[in-house]
Amino acid sequence: MLCLAPNAPISMRKYAILIALLCAAPATAASEPLLQPLPALLKSRVPAPQTEVSAWLLADFGSGWIIDGANAGARIEPASLTKLMTGYLVFEALSNGGITLQDQVYVSKKAWKTGGSRMFIRVDTRVSVEALLKGLIIQSGNDAAVALAEHLGGSEAGFAASMNETAARLGMHNTRFVNSSGLPHPDHYSTALDMSILTRALIRRFPDYFKIYSEREYTYNNITQKNRNILLARDPSVDGIKTGYTRKAGYCLIGTSERDGMRLIATVIGSKSAAARADQVYSLLQYGYAAYESRLIYAAGSEVKSLPLWMGREPRARVSIPSDLSVIYPKGGAHQLSGEVALPSSLDAPLHADQSVGAIEVKFNGATVRTASLQVAEDYPEGALWSRMIDWVKRLVFQVTN
Repeated sequence: MLCLAPNAPISMRKYAILIALLCAAPATAASEPLLQPLPALLKSRVPAPQTEVSAWLLADFGSGWIIDGANAGARIEPASLTKLMTGYLVFEALSNGGITLQDQVYVSKKAWKTGGSRMFIRVDTRVSVEALLKGLIIQSGNDAAVALAEHLGGSEAGFAASMNETAARLGMHNTRFVNSSGLPHPDHYSTALDMSILTRALIRRFPDYFKIYSEREYTYNNITQKNRNILLARDPSVDGIKTGYTRKAGYCLIGTSERDGMRLIATVIGSKSAAARADQVYSLLQYGYAAYESRLIYAAGSEVKSLPLWMGREPRARVSIPSDLSVIYPKGGAHQLSGEVALPSSLDAPLHADQSVGAIEVKFNGATVRTASLQVAEDYPEGALWSRMIDWVKRLVFQVTN
């Protein structure tokens, strides 16, 4: 088998060739936004730890595969995990240029009076988006959540409508938000699966803002509060992401860590204490790293092949993969990984960027576990009339002689 360096181009026959994937780099991203069940063929024989909670889920960030879980689709009260969606919409507005970190946000009486965990903003004052974001994420401030919601949505109800639109877009089909903080409401609900989908989407789309979740404390109004995610101090590989608690929900935690390029997301709902939820999430993360390995086969935009191009301005067309292609597999099973690429021997202009022209299959022990489309890397317009006529003659001669 051929051993590939990360992102290296590969040689192929006319339609397909067996390639080895053993030297690929570890996974850091994924090819689809939703979480999908891990193919049965890739299931490790090492059993997951027993977790006495109402719902839990362990997922691989890179492949988007669910390693294991229980009651992950059951309706839950998301508590302060709700603030992940609040943060997501703020990050989106920052990325789109709708707001800046320096913008000053008016603190309404409603925001100031919001109960539960708070960052202690003062009514009728203005606070920067940056300070409110840190209060939201590090201090889990309900007052910060409402202030940001009113600033972006005009009202908390208006912001909640945007939260639900975004949830639907991300594939969170069993979620409904009524407020920005996670305070209890009979029509405010989600699932462990949906909150894990949101977590993965947030990390994928906003890696720079995601770094805030790893900060251990924040001081505002001369009040220092520590991040409630105690795993940040336990293990340097843990860098997020959110805790939650209400009497009905119990103690909740979504933890994520990255080791040697492999990121895992562990979600626990309904634990009995803050210490227990941390132990349970950490146990799931430890299990994932002990039982599985990860490989990034191709990074998004990597050139897979350059093919001869007929009738075009350019002599060849680059074929690339649009999204990261990543897999996980039982630890020690790298020798069972292989891949098969299907492409034509040549292409005809005109071609448009992102036009699908082939596919790659990732196999484990000879069985296909993942398929990804291969696309034209850029636009390839037709060549001049005289050059197309020359290509037509050349191809005719080639077909006759072959």
